[in-house]
Amino acid sequence: MYKYIIIFLFNISLLFSSDFNDIKLQYFKSYDYEHMGKYSEAIKVLTPLYNKYPNGYTLNLRFGWLFYLNKNYNDSIKYYKHATILSPYSLDPRLGLIRVYLDTSSFQKAQTVAYELLKIDYYNYYANIYVIQSLIAQKKYDIATTITNKMLALYPTDIAFLELLAVIYKATNNQYLGKLYEDILILDPNNILVRSNM
Repeated sequence: MYKYIIIFLFNISLLFSSDFNDIKLQYFKSYDYEHMGKYSEAIKVLTPLYNKYPNGYTLNLRFGWLFYLNKNYNDSIKYYKHATILSPYSLDPRLGLIRVYLDTSSFQKAQTVAYELLKIDYYNYYANIYVIQSLIAQKKYDIATTITNKMLALYPTDIAFLELLAVIYKATNNQYLGKLYEDILILDPNNILVRSNM
């Protein structure tokens, strides 16, 4: 508990230090490079700051994201895991880890992290999407259907969950796939998934 209070007070003290403008400038440069797609440059700009504050939650989260965008997945995992250690109840680094695992076809790992996150926030929108994607990739269609229906009970017109259900229906030759496609097109007449499957 005291550790988190000290980290919080340290981060607050930065707001009032002379370093604040330098820190802000480095972040802004990093964002500019990211928007240009120059991820290595975005990382380089923040590296001196990271060397000074290696236990900064925001820096570790940012490095996780930038290394992910740069397809340096091992580095991305390292920084996301460190951010999770620094803030054990935070959701963002876990969501980042799941994205890395999905992109690297580590579907069981993605599922495991998503389940950990869902223990903290059972109805987290993105964690549910990611766990469904990992289950579909592993052909665990029954569990994927259950979770998709759970979320559709909350978001009955959500295109992302309806599309995931359509993927499940197509994979399992469900007789209601055509009706589901019609429902999706009512909500999204130019839906790419449905149009490419008709």
